[in-house]
Amino acid sequence: MEKATQYQLRLAERMSRLGTETAFEVLNKARDLEHQGKKIIHLEIGEPDFDTPANVVEAGIDALRGGWTHYGPSAGLLELRQAIAEDVSRSRGVKVTSDEVVVVPGGKPIIFFTLLALADAGDEIIFPNPGFPIYESMIDYVGARAVPIRLREEKDFSFDVDELASLISDRTRLIILNSPQNPTGGVLSEQDIRDIADVIGDRNIMVLSDEIYSRLVFAGEHHSIMSVPGFPERTILLDGFSKTYAMTGWRLGYGVMRADLANLVARLMTNSNSCTASFTQIAGVEAIRGDQTSVDRMRAEFQRRAEAFVAGLNRIKGFSCRMPKGAFYAFPNITNTGWESKKLSELLLEQAGVACLSGSSFGDFGEGYLRFSVANSLENLNQALLQIDDWTKRNL
Repeated sequence: MEKATQYQLRLAERMSRLGTETAFEVLNKARDLEHQGKKIIHLEIGEPDFDTPANVVEAGIDALRGGWTHYGPSAGLLELRQAIAEDVSRSRGVKVTSDEVVVVPGGKPIIFFTLLALADAGDEIIFPNPGFPIYESMIDYVGARAVPIRLREEKDFSFDVDELASLISDRTRLIILNSPQNPTGGVLSEQDIRDIADVIGDRNIMVLSDEIYSRLVFAGEHHSIMSVPGFPERTILLDGFSKTYAMTGWRLGYGVMRADLANLVARLMTNSNSCTASFTQIAGVEAIRGDQTSVDRMRAEFQRRAEAFVAGLNRIKGFSCRMPKGAFYAFPNITNTGWESKKLSELLLEQAGVACLSGSSFGDFGEGYLRFSVANSLENLNQALLQIDDWTKRNL
């Protein structure tokens, strides 16, 4: 028999404030069901179903064989930081230098490091809700006060600038933006960005602009608050390689920010991860500077799938869904089903064989919605629609 420990685990109080990302919990539950012999269609995880482009893979293999297997600078290899600086300068229309870039293992560290560097206990952080759950989790963890701004369906899940103005106080240290947005697929227009900048005005408030889906816009162009005069020095741009280049497992992201803050974020890297894997960074250089055909092809395919899936959802009893303007998610309103979102997502997984996420996983204002990832084949998406439709006909 296993011997019971006589020592109680005593955790730091801050651990009680740490949230999670439900997508990974649902993925684990779905895999448990598959091990029991059930067939599950995976629409829960936000991960491109495409392979990493061949030229990027080859660059990574060549880097491994070429000896790029050792420590590198905490801020990232100069080659990659220069490539990122050139790309951001071109795409956002602002001058960026390599000393304003910090390369990290994935996008989340930039969220965590930004909050560790800028937020003290009691400071207020405004963040989108429904939104990526790690925002609120990390705000709570560092002891700051999470101030949600509701993204409303009737506004295509954009910001209400009057509401934003009412939430800003003398304690506001940071405002988090995310466009294209997870989970709603909403996109901030150029006018939205300018209105947000006008509301902030000349206040000494920083903006964390999460633009990880910036290359996945279905109509028009991507717009960044970093491009607005007066905001480059107040913006921390979060971007990366996971979504754009189907490199989720490579763990490669970056932040672009004023050089004095970049030095401090690099110090946080030194204290936590030491550095990002060198061979993945060499692959990142190829991703940015190499052929972009695969990016355009993936974006077009995600749009095609989203259009078909949203049309199908809107034919299902109790479901109503707007067409996302970017990213690769559908976020249907399910209030007319009569079910709460968490319970409905559980039933669809267990009884219909379709894994999705409850809107409440993305904050209180996500109640009444579900999130489906369309990063799956059109065949599987259509089959999921059939299984959901069949379930609703039998249960609603």
